[in-house]
Amino acid sequence: MSLPASLIRPQEDEYLNCIRCGLCLAVCPTYREYKNEIASPRGRVALARKGLDGELELSPNLIEQMYACFDCLACDEICPVGIKPAELAVEMRHVQEKLNPAGWKNALFGGLVKVPGRMELATLPLRLYQKLGLRWLVYTLGIQKLFPGQLRDMEAMLPHQPTRPLRQVLPETTPAKGESRQRVGFFLGCVQSLMFAEESAATVRVLARNNCTVITPKDTTCCGMPAAGYGQMDLVKDHARTNIELFENSTVDVVVTDCATCGSMLKDYGEILADEPEWAERAAAFSAKVRDVSEFLMSIPLEKPRGRIEARVTYHDPCHLRRAQKVWQQPRELMQMIDGIDFIELPESDWCCGSAGSQLISHYETSLKVLDRKMENLKSTDAEMIASGCPGCQMQLTTGIKRRKLDVEVVHPISLLDRAYTCGETAE
Repeated sequence: MSLPASLIRPQEDEYLNCIRCGLCLAVCPTYREYKNEIASPRGRVALARKGLDGELELSPNLIEQMYACFDCLACDEICPVGIKPAELAVEMRHVQEKLNPAGWKNALFGGLVKVPGRMELATLPLRLYQKLGLRWLVYTLGIQKLFPGQLRDMEAMLPHQPTRPLRQVLPETTPAKGESRQRVGFFLGCVQSLMFAEESAATVRVLARNNCTVITPKDTTCCGMPAAGYGQMDLVKDHARTNIELFENSTVDVVVTDCATCGSMLKDYGEILADEPEWAERAAAFSAKVRDVSEFLMSIPLEKPRGRIEARVTYHDPCHLRRAQKVWQQPRELMQMIDGIDFIELPESDWCCGSAGSQLISHYETSLKVLDRKMENLKSTDAEMIASGCPGCQMQLTTGIKRRKLDVEVVHPISLLDRAYTCGETAE
């Protein structure tokens, strides 16, 4: 079956140059669990090639192999000839979506996720579940033990819900505590606003404390990563244009995000819109300004906190922070600035935790297999805290910790820095 000539599809050099060396097998989390060629990057490249060349039908089963990829980018990083199997798997999802569009995806990512107010309304039941004491009751009575396993794990991954989404309460302009040295745009991510409001509030406090005037546009839309993961590239471009224009109007020196996933996508806007004459230059200029919060803080004169945090701390590298953004030293350096922290490296810290956005929902068994290995590594550190700069990773780690009944707190590195600043003020 030949594909329509008008269909935008991966280029031949994205899959024909695979030399089948097998290096990707050694770093792929799904292959490690199943030892099955189809569950490997090399296998997915072969399937994509045969599908694109018309030797195989782009059937639901073939495309399912593309969705089984965690997009952790380990295979992209290790390939000696530049094949990017993870990127190819995502592109194949886009091909399938163009051939057989699923209405629910457009409704979800274009109708719900795109509009912050709708997301806030959709997650209201979760905040009521927390605020009305229903969650406390569920755990006190042990009702969660009666839930089916997947539902129990999905409930366990929910962090403590904020009373209100941060977007509703965070000022658009937060003045610097001292002399303002930079005008920083803060990209408030969807999950950060809805699930990790206190963490992002801490990010703004830390930035302001370090002589930054923080501008938080309230009308930012989703970065686009969820839509990209489900083949909705047209929506990704739409999200990108909206966000670029918002920050252009804010006239900021740099755009900071405390979400690894958001940062990865925002830094790709220049490439995503490179073929659109009206937007290419603007997108490239925007992406050049984007920094992960740890990356940014370690590039400026950062005030050393006076407070101490007496804890044994380890760190899990989010895939889209370490591999996509090449940011991995800065979070460690930031945490080791804090007196009292006994930092210990997590074995296989750069291996995927099994979240990959929605894998705990869409590929439950595989997600748990990968998570279990991460928990074994965490247990070996005897850490009291595990830090990570991605909300998806944090929720996945929380699920694993609850499943294993480990006494470990999941934190964002910036939250630790904010605590140390606060402790220092209290001590004074």
